[in-house]
Amino acid sequence: MPTYTYTGKNAKGAKVTGELSAESKVQLTQLLRKEQIIPQVIKEKVEVKKTVKGSVPPKELAIFFKQFSVMIDAGLPLVQCLEIMGNNQENKFFAHVISEVRTSVEGGSSLANSMRPFPTAFDDLMVNMMEAGEAGGILDTILQRLAQYVEKAVKLKAAVKSALMYPASIVGIAGLVVFALMRFVVPIFANMFVAMGVTLPLPTRIVMGISHGTQTFGIPGAILIVGLWYGFKKYYATPAGRWNIDTIMLKLPVFGMLIRKIAVARFTRTLGTLITSGVPLLDAMTITARTSGNAVIEAGIMNVRKAIEEGRNMTDPLRETGIFPNMVVQMIGVGEQTGAMDAMLSKIADFYEDEVDNAVKDMLTLLEPMIIMSLGIIIGGVVVSLYLPLFSLIGQLAG
Repeated sequence: MPTYTYTGKNAKGAKVTGELSAESKVQLTQLLRKEQIIPQVIKEKVEVKKTVKGSVPPKELAIFFKQFSVMIDAGLPLVQCLEIMGNNQENKFFAHVISEVRTSVEGGSSLANSMRPFPTAFDDLMVNMMEAGEAGGILDTILQRLAQYVEKAVKLKAAVKSALMYPASIVGIAGLVVFALMRFVVPIFANMFVAMGVTLPLPTRIVMGISHGTQTFGIPGAILIVGLWYGFKKYYATPAGRWNIDTIMLKLPVFGMLIRKIAVARFTRTLGTLITSGVPLLDAMTITARTSGNAVIEAGIMNVRKAIEEGRNMTDPLRETGIFPNMVVQMIGVGEQTGAMDAMLSKIADFYEDEVDNAVKDMLTLLEPMIIMSLGIIIGGVVVSLYLPLFSLIGQLAG
């Protein structure tokens, strides 16, 4: 007999939680009502199994959901679908996960509960959508929506990566070039100037000093940089560190606005997908908050969830967070009043995903000349400082 966890209210209106064994959710509801408890959330308790470590690329997940949807739509049994996809899966970890899910389904467990023990492959969003799909008999439709959601999430992530990849690669290559100049080229000129007894101008002396520091403190400096990066990661892993850094990220001049647009696109896409799939609003808000990627935005969404739980509408709490633009709040308000929340969220997500693409292009347009100019000044300054003593020597010889 399966065990269920439940959350509800007793006769006095107080919130109660607990666990109880029953043959089904219907029987559990009847048992709770006899005890004068009105259940609000009932979930089957799943025993967590140990699995091999690994991850599943989003592209493979999108392909999996698409294939799964086609097979279910064609009328193939659920176990046979999982067996076919598990046997044809090249990713060993994902093949193992699919095999474990198939075994669990064969044992009588639901598909959602069979996927729940593998959060690195199927997150809360996917599991809750699967549960809603099974309950509503629309599993093939849910799988199609999941495939579309994952594809759009991959596209959004690729847009952000493209915004960072170009400037990061240019700065990295330039840093290596400057390091090579300081480590190998400048010492040759320094030895030559010492042998010639040339009086060095100030820019040349500065470059020589930096070169000497690179040779003397190169290894300790590299260790220091690695240590600082490790310390930063440890600090960011703490709740206070994540909050402080995420707050700073939202206030950055160019990247802050991009992060907000990404957050709006992710929030509306995730929440819209969950609501369309039949996931309860409060559960959908919790999942959406966890996938926000920013501690400040996550806290704001959870505050909105709390306000909804207390009986308020969504519009005012969203506005109070100060995170979401007024246009987004107004559109969600219209969707809430007309009962077309899922459609409105989908339209906002489409709009803001286009906004992210445009913001990335604008940022690259702005950063490209600034990076090229900065690198030209740095590398050109090093080269000119090395030739200044030669110009002075040539002038003396000419005189």
